[in-house]
Amino acid sequence: MTDWKGKTRGGLAGYKIFVTVLKYLGLSFAYFILYFVAFYFLFASRQSFVNTYRFYRFRLGFGSVRSVLCVYRNYYTFGQVLLDKTALLAGFENKFTFTFDGEDHLRNMVESGTGGLLVSAHVGNFEMAGNMLERLDTQVSIIMVDAEHEKIRDYLSTLTRKSFNIIAIREDNSHIREIGRAFEEKQIVCIHGDRFVKGSKIIPASFLGERAFFPGGPFYLAMKFNVPLSFVFAMKEPGKHYHFYASPPKIFSLPGSQQKRDLVITQILKEYICQLETMIGRYPLQWFNYYNFWAPYEQ
Repeated sequence: MTDWKGKTRGGLAGYKIFVTVLKYLGLSFAYFILYFVAFYFLFASRQSFVNTYRFYRFRLGFGSVRSVLCVYRNYYTFGQVLLDKTALLAGFENKFTFTFDGEDHLRNMVESGTGGLLVSAHVGNFEMAGNMLERLDTQVSIIMVDAEHEKIRDYLSTLTRKSFNIIAIREDNSHIREIGRAFEEKQIVCIHGDRFVKGSKIIPASFLGERAFFPGGPFYLAMKFNVPLSFVFAMKEPGKHYHFYASPPKIFSLPGSQQKRDLVITQILKEYICQLETMIGRYPLQWFNYYNFWAPYEQ
């Protein structure tokens, strides 16, 4: 399979370029520049184009011409998302507006003193949900696989006074202790549930009509630490508006046998996929996995 390597395209250099553009030219002008950048990327990465085209053509069933147009619009939307994300994290005074569905679910996690696990995906722009998470007035930890998380975090810390508690996934599994401490402190812990790196535990499941593979770790965490689990998404809408969704939280206990644990994880994954398919149906241009998500897995 063309597996994901744990690095977000663009890395530190991409963030620096975005910050410079935002600082001197403004967000609206940066959006305009994206029309040309998106067109360039139609030809710059053949494999990315093929994977994204196949997503629209075969997973969503669009016609061939519409699928090509959707690839271009997807690239443009992804550029907007990166600009918006960088603007928010770097502390620029851009006026974004928000609609919140399910904020009360997360407030209940905080007020009841349980903390909780929020599982999202590489759709929309979850970082924009930071506006809402700050309103909860509680500690938030973000679990990241990105291999460049330290450089990006350190660079953004020079631009803003905002504090980000990042838990990096490590090969020695030391991050499990950090996650455990976060839950002991009744924090809100966030993680994506749609990517895995080679060698990690995976679960096959039907997704958009085809067999795909998902990481088992995010769903195991909810069961292992017995904390409320909510599926959350922050989706971009026209202009500078975002719509935040949070599902009603559920608690999944840790069964004694491995067979029963696998059944519970499969149940959680099915619920997650149902939510994810709903978001993709509403916002088809905001699918941002550019590798072959449905490729057969090779050990």
